[in-house]
Amino acid sequence: MENRVAVISVIVENNDTVEELNRLLHAYGDIIIGRMGLPYRQKKINIISLAVDAPQDTIAALAGKIGNLAGVSVKTAYSNV
Repeated sequence: MENRVAVISVIVENNDTVEELNRLLHAYGDIIIGRMGLPYRQKKINIISLAVDAPQDTIAALAGKIGNLAGVSVKTAYSNV
């Protein structure tokens, strides 16, 4: 299957899930091009942006696992490349 480049946007509202989220990101570390995390202290949330390069099924699997974490929202945008 052909690789796609995508951005996975994550909003963490429940800090209890951060450890599991980091485990997932470590497990998928080979597809992550870059990662940026921003703590938004006033709203007590964390915003994470992941740039990834992998087959679409792999990207969807990672996004699905992240989205299944309690208090975590995720959206994925795919490039046409």
